[in-house]
Amino acid sequence: HLVVYGREACHLCQEMILTLGDLQAQGVFDFEVVDIDKDPGLVARYNDKIPVLVAQIDNTEICRYHLDLQAFDAYLAKIR
Repeated sequence: HLVVYGREACHLCQEMILTLGDLQAQGVFDFEVVDIDKDPGLVARYNDKIPVLVAQIDNTEICRYHLDLQAFDAYLAKIR
């Protein structure tokens, strides 16, 4: 299970979410989107680093700002 930390009005976040949605149809992973603005702790942690893609199971940060397909594929290969 993956988590995208981002904001509602963030074009980079929307790009990552759309791309993950496309990839989800081809693979076997789930993801959720968490709006950091609803949690002051997340704002303090990720404010200017969004979007951030994190693996929920071990809290591994896979990538930030843009979906790094190489890092994404490497993480999925590691957990399979």
